[in-house]
Amino acid sequence: MTPAQEPGALLCFDDELAVARRAAEATGLRLAVVERHRFPDGEWRLRLPPALPPRVVVWRSLHQPNEKLVELLLLAETARQLGARHLSLVAPYLAYMRQDIAFHPGEAVSQRIVGRFLAGLFDALITVDPHLHRVATLHEAVPLADAIVLSGAPLLGAWVASQRQDVLLLGPDEESLQWVSSAAQAHGWPHAVCRKLRHGDRHVEIALPELSVAGRAVVLMDDVASSGQTLIEATRLLLAAGARSVDVAVTHALFAGDALQRLQAAGVGQVWSTDCIAHPSNAVSVVGAVAEALAALYQRLDLVPGDGGQRVTSEA
Repeated sequence: MTPAQEPGALLCFDDELAVARRAAEATGLRLAVVERHRFPDGEWRLRLPPALPPRVVVWRSLHQPNEKLVELLLLAETARQLGARHLSLVAPYLAYMRQDIAFHPGEAVSQRIVGRFLAGLFDALITVDPHLHRVATLHEAVPLADAIVLSGAPLLGAWVASQRQDVLLLGPDEESLQWVSSAAQAHGWPHAVCRKLRHGDRHVEIALPELSVAGRAVVLMDDVASSGQTLIEATRLLLAAGARSVDVAVTHALFAGDALQRLQAAGVGQVWSTDCIAHPSNAVSVVGAVAEALAALYQRLDLVPGDGGQRVTSEA
């Protein structure tokens, strides 16, 4: 079978081999690991398979993103030289989305810059729960016709339902409402969000919603946990207000530094996350949802093996 006749390839790096292997099995794509060599001066040398099929998917979650963005630049350009005609990026965690305006004169609006950078390299992007504030759609941040957003909230909600009864689902801030409400409505749980006033990366004030938490099994749900400070403050207030237990469910388990240990010290029972970022707290996988999204994308574009990666039309 020549590369043009293959159903497609999924490229990954060795640090994400486990999840990429599951994704390749779910999609029927041939898995290949991109080899990396770091020179003494810090530069990368990448090595891809010598020939690629027209359809190529790159799996690269963009936590700790700075070096990974250089990897994607080198990889995408090389993949097209080696035969890729339609290049999709699966970035379960999408970095640099929080800075969508210049809060102070002279600040770089990184969302626009990184979004345009990725749009110049790839034909499609699939991500999970991107951290968008004042932007309504992912397409506004990453100007691709196929900028696809999946959510970890339904997966996490189903997991929580299997672990806890009589759940009160709370968001640690107003921005978490979209995930909290969708998961809560699917299971008939009461839900609300806290109010947050941030004074710095590790200094936040939290106000609980006006409802009784005494004796309740509270689960805090959010898209991402980084410093964990917001979740820590919410946990302390909830336990002081009489909550029976407090657990945490997050899509993206960044947990910078000792954030997880500090969460546990604050009284959090269980921490559950998706495998968008590999972490000991991973409880559910987004691989199935990604595989379905890729299948729908290829079906809609009428990309078939052996067609050179071009759309098949009725006139062809």
